[in-house]
Amino acid sequence: MVIRGVVQGVGFRYFILRRATELGLSGDVRNLPDGAVEVRACGDAAGVAQLLELARRGPSSARVDDVEVQSGYGARWPTGFRIRP
Repeated sequence: MVIRGVVQGVGFRYFILRRATELGLSGDVRNLPDGAVEVRACGDAAGVAQLLELARRGPSSARVDDVEVQSGYGARWPTGFRIRP
């Protein structure tokens, strides 16, 4: 997913990291040069769907204007979730 709005400098990556870890998902999150945040998540469908709903809200200091979702079935990730540089 690519999340747009006021999503950098407001703890968005750490919010996603914490929630994805709680949901048992693998993947990563990073800031994009255009001010958006990219999230790549892998796990059970219910967990990924829940992370998507959380990303649409974000932390209280964020303002989410748009979430673009792309599916990549069959991708395998190492265990765990991390913040990418």
